[in-house]
Amino acid sequence: MKIGIFVYDNAEVLDFAGPFEVFSTAKRLAGNDWEVLLIAEQQTLVRARGGFDVQPHFSFDSTPNIDVLIIVGGVHNEEVKKSKVIDWIKNLVPNTNMVASVCTGAFLLAKAGVITDHCVTTHWEDIADLRAEFPLLEVKENVRWVKQGNIVTSAGISAGIDMSLFLVSEIASMDLALKTAKQMDYDWQKNS
Repeated sequence: MKIGIFVYDNAEVLDFAGPFEVFSTAKRLAGNDWEVLLIAEQQTLVRARGGFDVQPHFSFDSTPNIDVLIIVGGVHNEEVKKSKVIDWIKNLVPNTNMVASVCTGAFLLAKAGVITDHCVTTHWEDIADLRAEFPLLEVKENVRWVKQGNIVTSAGISAGIDMSLFLVSEIASMDLALKTAKQMDYDWQKNS
């Protein structure tokens, strides 16, 4: 299974590093063949928020088949304007089993038409903007993540870790998700 995480300049570090750690730890504990991949528009150094430099594994042009696609948030304002980014998401999604977003990654999914009238969430600070820009979405507050069909959206930053543990429970098992949280010494906040 291939888990692809989209990264870009000014992406929130924990939005991609948190899910990367969850899936990498779950892979190690289960001894499975999961591949956790960072994907960017170009296969060149990406400067995330705070000046955190990261080297993606793949570019849009070299992206392998992805089973789980995670779109991260951060300063997303420029990314939603890029037709190449939006088209890549739009074209990749039909061939994935599960799509997820962390924080303002929901804006990119909405712009790509992946979420239209879905029940979703995002960072608390961006809920009003998401509602205003995409009024057909049912945007939930005070939840860590929302799942509708094969699409899961999470609230901001650390909520991406909680959502990723939920994804592990869905893809593999609750037992593996719990073991992963314990290995990470992480207090998993589940939705109530």
